[in-house]
Amino acid sequence: MKLLFIVGTGGFLGSVSRFLLSRYIQGGVLSSFPYGTFIVNMTGCFLIGLFYGLADRGNLISADVRLFLTVGFCGGFTTFSTFANENISFLKDGNILYFSLYCGLSVFVGLLLTYLGQLVPKLF
Repeated sequence: MKLLFIVGTGGFLGSVSRFLLSRYIQGGVLSSFPYGTFIVNMTGCFLIGLFYGLADRGNLISADVRLFLTVGFCGGFTTFSTFANENISFLKDGNILYFSLYCGLSVFVGLLLTYLGQLVPKLF
């Protein structure tokens, strides 16, 4: 029961943070490109890499805190389903350029940022 509470609390905070940040970013641009979702997902990639990097360094964060931050917060903060739906919309609209950019950048930059996040704790 304790683990469910830890993950659920992290997920709640991550979901609310995603909603607020994504709306704030998207509200500041006049484009059909989903900058809000992209920025949130890339931030989440960096954070999950950072959190796992910290966990790998030893006793910097406990198992419960790692679970809260990675499965809970990052799991609620990032959103693959919205990413998939936005790409389907691009395909339905025939917008192959945005579809290609969004998919390509999300995968490449997401992997890069996750890797960089894991490197940060090793630098200190």
